[in-house]
Amino acid sequence: MAKKNGLAADLMGKIESRKATVGIIGLGYVGLPLAIEFAKAGYPVLGFDLDERKVKNVNAGKGYIKHIPSSAVKEITSRKNCRATSNFGELKKADCVLICVPTPLTSHREPDMSYVEATAATIAKNIRKGQLIILESTTYPGTTREVVQPKLEESGLKAAKDFFLAFSPEREDPGNPNFSTSTIPKVVGGLSASCRNLAVALYNSVVSATVPVSSPDAAEATKLLENIFRCVNIAMVNELKVIFEKMGIDIWEVVRAASTKPFGYMPFYPGPGLGGHCIPIDPFYLTWRAREFETPTRFIELAGEINTAMPEYVIERLMMALNEDKKSLKGSKVLLMGAAYKKDVDDMRESPSLKLIELLEEHGAVVSYHDPFVPALSEMRKYNYTMKSVKLTPATVKAADAILISTDHTDVDYQMIANNAKLVVDTRNAMAKIKKSKARIVRA
Repeated sequence: MAKKNGLAADLMGKIESRKATVGIIGLGYVGLPLAIEFAKAGYPVLGFDLDERKVKNVNAGKGYIKHIPSSAVKEITSRKNCRATSNFGELKKADCVLICVPTPLTSHREPDMSYVEATAATIAKNIRKGQLIILESTTYPGTTREVVQPKLEESGLKAAKDFFLAFSPEREDPGNPNFSTSTIPKVVGGLSASCRNLAVALYNSVVSATVPVSSPDAAEATKLLENIFRCVNIAMVNELKVIFEKMGIDIWEVVRAASTKPFGYMPFYPGPGLGGHCIPIDPFYLTWRAREFETPTRFIELAGEINTAMPEYVIERLMMALNEDKKSLKGSKVLLMGAAYKKDVDDMRESPSLKLIELLEEHGAVVSYHDPFVPALSEMRKYNYTMKSVKLTPATVKAADAILISTDHTDVDYQMIANNAKLVVDTRNAMAKIKKSKARIVRA
């Protein structure tokens, strides 16, 4: 016991004096902002990534994520003892190690824990006594104890005795101007009181507030609740969109009117489907875990089904709109507006636009796309397109049989589209502020 307390006291002293080296595994949308914040706070930072391009960009002070400018990335390289590397042997140098790797779904919608497991195995090869390991990747309740802890303990060291283990879910919202990594409270659950206290102390130095909970399981469940809440409510308005369209009612007008109620209501908005790394995936982590406890999750699964069906609904609306112009979707030129999963970011993870392209091509449409933040479609886990963004000009708009708005980026001239398009199918209400339009506008 004394030995454990001594390790905890030594690490707490390093954290409080900001001499603890913070290692961050995964320099993407979650890991890079964390690396920047810890560097700004004065900690030595080691960023780890297998992608040499990211490593080189960080060390050169160059940004590679749209909402994180190069000036922010330079915070890392301008500080002493702050850099990125692909040499995971340097994990031994880190006092605190944060795991920020993907947790996707398999083709059968089951958790793909391969990235977390591989990372934990790599840490186990390099772990030393007194380190604090924190998992940030969104996952199902029990992952920290049942997956990460056993992998780390293959090193021969024991969690909460020789090293400290905690879970603190990421809460990034790319492109949100009102919140950043430092202003969003962090939920923290530790394997023991010492584990939790060390993690809380570390995060308290870079975020506005921490929210300690009783266990890693509770912290894991908190993240799922946050995203399932959004998934279910988005599914509700998507279903209402379909119903109200048949009734001749504008769902956007209804949501806007309901939003005037100052209590008991929170607005959610319909769209072409769910995107991003959290909302389309996280609910299925819980449904998978619940099956182990023989507990049905009908409500969550229904919400997932509704949201997953939205791209097909959009294509159906597009086909109906083209039919009114005496055109078939097969052979029609469709210009898709937006590849990112939401406006004003370059994040394409789980973007409904990718599914829309797949469906359009399956129906024989001639597809092109425009996105000011995504110059080319790169290979992703489920898709491998080789398309490049076309310039948005009156000529490209006129050449299309239909404009399909999937992402409502701010830096798009929607009035020009209205002046030159034949048909606009709008899934985001982007054309709502257009006063005069030569194009026929259909909501989907």
